Amino acid sequence: MKKNSARIAYFTMEIGLINDMPSYSGGLGILAGDYVKSAADMGIEMICVTMMHDLGYFYQRFAEDGTQIELPYEWRKDLFLKPLKKHVFIELEGRTVKVTAWQYDVKGINGQVVPVIFLDTDLEGNSEYDRSLSDFLYGGDHKYRLCQEVVLGIGGIRMLEKLGHSEIEKYHLNEGHCSLLIAELLNNANGNKTERKEEVRNKCIFTTHTPIAAGHDIFPAEMVYAIVTEEYEDLFDYVKENKTFNTTHFALEHSFYSNGVSKKHGEIARAMFPKYDIRSITNGVHSQTWTCEPMQKLFDLRIPGWRDDPFILRSAIAIPRQEIWDAHLIAKKKLFDTIKQQTNEEFDTDIFTLGFARRATGYKRLDLLFYDVERLKSIAEKKGKIQLVFAGKAHPKDIQGKELIKKVFSLKNQLGPNIKLVYLSNYDMNLALQMVSGCDVWLNTPMRPLEASGTSGMKAAHNGVPSLSVLDGWWLEGCVENVTGWAIGPKHITGDYKEGTVEQINKNDANDLYNKLENVVLPTYYKDYVAWTNIMRNTIAINASFFNTHRMLSEYVVNAYFKENEK
Repeated sequence: MKKNSARIAYFTMEIGLINDMPSYSGGLGILAGDYVKSAADMGIEMICVTMMHDLGYFYQRFAEDGTQIELPYEWRKDLFLKPLKKHVFIELEGRTVKVTAWQYDVKGINGQVVPVIFLDTDLEGNSEYDRSLSDFLYGGDHKYRLCQEVVLGIGGIRMLEKLGHSEIEKYHLNEGHCSLLIAELLNNANGNKTERKEEVRNKCIFTTHTPIAAGHDIFPAEMVYAIVTEEYEDLFDYVKENKTFNTTHFALEHSFYSNGVSKKHGEIARAMFPKYDIRSITNGVHSQTWTCEPMQKLFDLRIPGWRDDPFILRSAIAIPRQEIWDAHLIAKKKLFDTIKQQTNEEFDTDIFTLGFARRATGYKRLDLLFYDVERLKSIAEKKGKIQLVFAGKAHPKDIQGKELIKKVFSLKNQLGPNIKLVYLSNYDMNLALQMVSGCDVWLNTPMRPLEASGTSGMKAAHNGVPSLSVLDGWWLEGCVENVTGWAIGPKHITGDYKEGTVEQINKNDANDLYNKLENVVLPTYYKDYVAWTNIMRNTIAINASFFNTHRMLSEYVVNAYFKENEK
């Protein structure tokens, strides 16, 4: 193998590396960034390929009534990325499109570097439309998305070869957006159709992240025929046979190892695609990135080596409770300073603070806490004041998600004197870290079983913040009742949850949420300091030590990267 040639190529449509590079929209991109950081820390010979997004996802602002305003997020790539001065060519609708590349080096704790290659079509000589393919993440229509996926998949493989990475052993596809890399690999493979497929299949690993049908890209056959050049015989045969181009199905068909992102999601994915053996590797987060500064200092003092080896965070069980609480109060004050700056609201560090931040869309149920406002007000009056911190973007085309944000805004003045509510704008990496470390409890209320994994609660755990969450995704594995947090609803979907209407399920979950707040969470927070700080220690020792990308990457290494295809 050449000295500078990577062994693993990790492809992803989005990646969250640093706050000021808006090359991500949410969980999928942040996970990719965390994963690559762990690869650098652990010395894995990896290269990452992604798309340039000159205008980001979008910059979020709110009107007074909570109407989401979407603004371009312009940033100067030359301040962060190194131009590689290499280019390749692809075909789109019969046009030749030039693609160049920029590089960002992710440096690991021991000096290892994982390069991240950003593909860019904003070049002189390309048509205005083709130049725009590097503008927005998840923007435009179906045609725009397919063209971007041609750039990422086909252009990405060609760029790797151009950069000298011609001896890649495994290609890891982070979601179906990358699946056209398979078409390029098939074209480059040797032998008849069966032999080509087997050769490519032995090199490909596929991770699916969504149990929602709408989350899987499906393109009409006519669109594929119009956009992709006819040289891709194996791709065209697949599209002709299946009548459409389902990117997830195509990736599953050509990958020797496929997985969901939690044990439960693996079950759901196997039910969605019963023809395939879909395993599971539960997600994690990059420990150093998602631990706030005061907790980092505490861990450096009490658990030296945790940055290199997050597994030893289990030793947090021996950290004095007061030290954990003191570090948490520093983080809490920092969050409240941001709240004051954004909203002019004064929050009190002595008051119980509940955090909720994620993509604003229907199944995430960001309004479940307000199912019965009078009940919520009564709980705060009897058991102790509550402060609520919300954040999250709705996709520009998600009308329901936007209405949910407006609904939360409309409640600000209806909650009475014992509950304060803010909805912070432009949820990004910086704000996320402040929220997961500065709130006292992290809330997550998805409609089960639609949460593939979820990672925000893992980030909270790294900061000693327990979760109060629906038993879905990772929380099915991470919840130890009254030890690492609290469950909303039952572990298994039976009775009302299996047969009931959405309204009945919402009512059941809301009642359980209120009962936990009223009878367990608030009394413990306000009246039992020892029990509360024990729970904070447990979340670090039990959950942070396991739900991290070092452990996650280790599982990929053992199960997929350096393991032969089991025929």
